Amino acid sequence: MTIRFDKLIKNTGIALDIIEKELLGAATHHGKRVAVLVDAMGRFFGLDDGTRKNLSICALFHDNALSEYILSERAGLAPHDPSMKLHCELGQKNLEALLPGNISGYVLYHHEWANGQGPFGKREGECPLAAELICLADATDVRHRYNCIDPDKLPQLIDRIKNDRGIHFTNRAVEAACTVINEELLHSLSDDCIREALDRAIPPEEVDIQNTMIIKFALLVSRIIDYKSAFTRRHTAQIANKAWYMGNWYKWNDDRKAQFFLAASLHDLGKLAIPTEILEKPGALTPGEFLIIKDHVRITWELLKDIEGMETICDWASNHHEKLDGSGYHAGKGADKLDFNSRLLACIDIYQAVSEERPYHPGRTHRDTMGILFDMAGRGFIDGGIVNDLNMALQPFNGGDVPLPKILDLFNTPVGY
Repeated sequence: MTIRFDKLIKNTGIALDIIEKELLGAATHHGKRVAVLVDAMGRFFGLDDGTRKNLSICALFHDNALSEYILSERAGLAPHDPSMKLHCELGQKNLEALLPGNISGYVLYHHEWANGQGPFGKREGECPLAAELICLADATDVRHRYNCIDPDKLPQLIDRIKNDRGIHFTNRAVEAACTVINEELLHSLSDDCIREALDRAIPPEEVDIQNTMIIKFALLVSRIIDYKSAFTRRHTAQIANKAWYMGNWYKWNDDRKAQFFLAASLHDLGKLAIPTEILEKPGALTPGEFLIIKDHVRITWELLKDIEGMETICDWASNHHEKLDGSGYHAGKGADKLDFNSRLLACIDIYQAVSEERPYHPGRTHRDTMGILFDMAGRGFIDGGIVNDLNMALQPFNGGDVPLPKILDLFNTPVGY
């Protein structure tokens, strides 16, 4: 079974852009514009297709560790770092675990200045070309917002970039930018055209569901989702681990386990669009706030529904808050519309949410957790047979963490704190 891996990457990039807008005030589609601009500059330098594709993916995900860094700092697990040096280090490690080929320094040095004033003190000529291009594309989009520049202002934009030559940006990056940034490119960077432009920068790619890149990407996305809130730092990863574990328990083949693991890793993708203050609210949610929280399932569905090869995975991921009696969300599906894997993922999600510590309840033992699930099954909300299976399968962990499956150890590259 294959899936359109490029679409999965691009649609995850949509969610990352939402984080940047919330945390840094970046304009809509910031990551996409950085990716398209560096692809154009890469063409100026004659980079081959494979190098440009990796460069564009690194540009799209250049701030993949932003929430991880900010959460670590807030929790006192990392020192205050105005230069955000740590997020460059974490982001580089995350992408090196994902992408084939040499991308050394691409994200690590994307905040370095030509004059040595960046977080690592690197000067012009000491960083890879790719890092210089991402630096210029990132900084100029933040400053000038390419999505809303009047083409008549193009000469002034070029002058501003040239004025930063040798200060913020390197000579070769400025030469490339001032050559490729024209009215046609500005049009492609507009909100209406940016997705089509990104399709040209990151071309179609079908990947087998069991390919190591898919597994690595699932681990990366689960980390990004979990670090959105201090109270979900293990949530997605543990649901994915439990999903694989239950697949083994049911003696599924590797293809089905890989599909279910990916669905579990992506099930809360829509939470990246939910404000952190709502996710971390210690008290009861207002009706309006609860509606916002509920919308994360619809957003997950929107991000996954058009990815070829992931139709079933999308269903499993976006059904995780549905109930057998039709009282769940986002679609209000009943028992006749919920297959076994949808029911199983819903039960695993409840188990994890009930057993882990949250602002509104302490962590629970397996026995106490199962008491809640058995009650829900008795009221016709969730599948009683699956609840019985979870009771037997997860009892040895007593509500604690299920380790990453041995077969996935090779793909897990722990980073951060």
